[in-house]
Amino acid sequence: MLKSKTFVKKTRSGGILKVVREHYLRDDIWCGSEVCGECRDESPVLQRDACMESSLCPSPHYLIPDTNVILHQIDILEDPLIKNVIFLQTVLQEVRHRSAPVYKRIRDAIHNADKHFYTFTNEHHRETFIEREPGESANDRNDRAIRVAARWYGQHLSRAAGGGELQVVLLTDDQDNKEKAEKNGILVYKCEEYVKSLIANPELVDRLALTSDQNEINSGKVLFLEHLPLSKIQAGIKSGIYLQGTFHASRDNYLEATVFVHGEAAERKEVLIQGLQSLNRALHQDVVAVELLSRECWVSPSEVVLQDDGGKDEDTGEEEVEDKNKSAEASILKPTGRVVGIIKRNWRPYCGLLSQSNIKEATRHLFTPDDRRIPRIRIETRQASNLVGHKIMVVIDGWPKNSRYPNGHFVKNLGDVGGKDTETEVILLEHDVPHLPFSQAVLSFLPKMPWGITEEDVKNRMDLRHLCVCSVDPPGCTDIDDALHFRELENKNFEVGVHIADVSHFIRPGNALDQEAANRGTTVYLCGKRIDMVPELLSSNLCSLRSDVERFAFSCIWEMNYSAEIIKTHFTKSVIKALSLSSPEVRFHMDSETHDPVDLHTKELMETNSMVEEFMLLANISVARKIYEEFSECALLRKHPSPPPSNYDILIKAAKSKGLLIHTDTAKALADSLNLAEIEGFPYFNTLLRILATRCMMQAVYFCSGMDSDFHHYGLASPIYTHFTSPIRRYSDIIVHRLLAVAIGADSTYPDLMDKHKQATLCNNLNYRHKMAQYAQRASVAFNTQLFFKSKGILNEDGFILFVRKNAIIILIPKYGLEGTVFFESKDKPSPHIAFSDEGPTLTVEGHTFFMFDKVKVTVALDASNIQHQKIRMALIEPHITVTNYNPHNILTSGSDLGMRAKKKKKKKKKSHKY
Repeated sequence: MLKSKTFVKKTRSGGILKVVREHYLRDDIWCGSEVCGECRDESPVLQRDACMESSLCPSPHYLIPDTNVILHQIDILEDPLIKNVIFLQTVLQEVRHRSAPVYKRIRDAIHNADKHFYTFTNEHHRETFIEREPGESANDRNDRAIRVAARWYGQHLSRAAGGGELQVVLLTDDQDNKEKAEKNGILVYKCEEYVKSLIANPELVDRLALTSDQNEINSGKVLFLEHLPLSKIQAGIKSGIYLQGTFHASRDNYLEATVFVHGEAAERKEVLIQGLQSLNRALHQDVVAVELLSRECWVSPSEVVLQDDGGKDEDTGEEEVEDKNKSAEASILKPTGRVVGIIKRNWRPYCGLLSQSNIKEATRHLFTPDDRRIPRIRIETRQASNLVGHKIMVVIDGWPKNSRYPNGHFVKNLGDVGGKDTETEVILLEHDVPHLPFSQAVLSFLPKMPWGITEEDVKNRMDLRHLCVCSVDPPGCTDIDDALHFRELENKNFEVGVHIADVSHFIRPGNALDQEAANRGTTVYLCGKRIDMVPELLSSNLCSLRSDVERFAFSCIWEMNYSAEIIKTHFTKSVIKALSLSSPEVRFHMDSETHDPVDLHTKELMETNSMVEEFMLLANISVARKIYEEFSECALLRKHPSPPPSNYDILIKAAKSKGLLIHTDTAKALADSLNLAEIEGFPYFNTLLRILATRCMMQAVYFCSGMDSDFHHYGLASPIYTHFTSPIRRYSDIIVHRLLAVAIGADSTYPDLMDKHKQATLCNNLNYRHKMAQYAQRASVAFNTQLFFKSKGILNEDGFILFVRKNAIIILIPKYGLEGTVFFESKDKPSPHIAFSDEGPTLTVEGHTFFMFDKVKVTVALDASNIQHQKIRMALIEPHITVTNYNPHNILTSGSDLGMRAKKKKKKKKKSHKY
């Protein structure tokens, strides 16, 4: 049966376009149940024996959730207990439109065969499709479509199963929808009452998300102003009354945050927010609307480290930042404001520890996230005693205006705090690294094994198997994606080729494998663990340029003269056969039984590393020029913005203190200055200076050429640059390969590749994934460093001062690549023993003056006094200073001591230390 849908839409030019779409209705769409005798379904999904047991519905039954149940109760639906669920096409379309992350989660659950989840295309079934009535809203029409489908399912199964007891239950938290469903004779429950009725697993109740109504039912006085509605916010932003920006909470002061204002006109304007009421329930990374306060109310950032330890009455009163900030000099005052509304929440699942309530049999408890920028979260759980000493995951449901903390619900138990597997999982979750196994839908697009290169393949490529092609990679590396060849030509010039794994041959645009790689964005390397961007069959086998194996490659080949001037550049798809060479890398040496790090080797650079790096950079630059020449509007490039001159102040001062001059006018001037910066008898000085120079730099980012005008890569002093040489581990390189293949006629294009807006959206995700991967890698190194020092006790090591602060010095220990801070007592007011000078800068303590790059000797030990945030602590040995606020000999550091301490902490309640 064919129906036509007619509607009008406005074109970009302002005209009106009439659109007619054909809508097919069918009679042969199966219900998906094994008990049905009418549908000719050869592989039914819904089963009778796997039905849940419920006190509300003792008979076997299937569930049909509405849109809001999926959006808000996804944690319930993902639980292994929940099976035999029917997902209507109407509902899935709404979920996809309203939340892409939830849609992906529910699609993954549907693909899990053990769940027996079935998708029913009710919008194309003749008996369940409905037209929208005159005056009916789209939302009301969809609610009615859900009720129609639920009623049909109940009647169909009752008839098709021979009048058996199998029932269909509609889940909805919408009271109006529930009442209408009951009038239609549909068996319907609210999600909470149904979950509480399940017999098999009462702990599932802990995963229930609070509804908006439940979030507002909270006794106590109003602590926060009401958030403005979106309509008022948008009008205020348009008129200039309010500013829109991203909220960044402070790690050191829970009553302070900075909002980075959006828009080119903002010129990276920052607005300071101070005080609980001014923060107004905004969370880190939320997009907020801010009202700028009058200039007399502006303050300076607080220098006080302020941690939220709670109070006797957690939902009353407010601590404020000390008034002394308001009397600061006008030159250091910052524009100050208050949050008036939330434009977009950026909540995510949070990992941390449960702080058990003192009240016996209490079910309400506070959860302390690992991320110091996130406030504590109030949750309800009946298993608190079993969760103490465990890392758990919690999701926020809402934040009432009369509660000091947001409300949330328990998601899952991650394992014992401090456990290697647990903490690795936490690192991945906290940094939003996609790390679940690849789905069957993704794996279905992999080549069938055994796979080999055929003569037909060779016909379409340049055959370079006769060349000596070499790769230089660390021992044990299995994802090798770059190789080189070099030979002398008959005309006495040289030929140099860079050969990159042809990953785009195996990953075709738009399929599930491509979409998963695009979402992951990059391979993430943790200590002892690698989270691949693409399945192992590609990353470690078919795409890896392994020794003595024929492989597909994308080659960039230059002809050069003796002066290394490029005469000609050629790009081609090729077939190569590699010789593998090895070079060392930084790595922990693990104990064979415990898998804890027992030794650490520092990085050893050889000339071969520099040679490979130089040619890879040249390949990236050559490819960037080519794809921009061909596709000026949609080339995926990488730029590195020039830092503002003020960023280099600390570098210039540090060099000047040693009698050296650093030029920062251009990247080349900086590079030349650093090359000449040497001090006799201090071989490590140049390395320290370069570390400092790196800290002054901006972040390099991907961008679409049609959406930007500044292409310059400051760090490489190149006018144009991209990423071409690592397609196994970076999705950006796959896109660049596709662009280059189209440019040389080796492959066909597709719409998304030529759409600059979609390319820009892709670049935003790649930048985010790259940044989070870096943070995750650093967190993994930090955790493994803690494990390394756990069994070492107190070590004495040489270090160098990297930075000088008002009350501390930051020290780098080259042997371990480890940074730590030595604080001097100066909590409420400056100590008479301490004097700081901005010139230099220098810090004088007890008559001894500390300069940047000074050599010191320190003790290094693990401080496990805080089970949630263990730290590597340092204390000075030489020069000897008594005015410090830390003594490593006062803490327990041996493995057995740490174990005993952890056990004691599990037995007694530990007062939370933060916000």
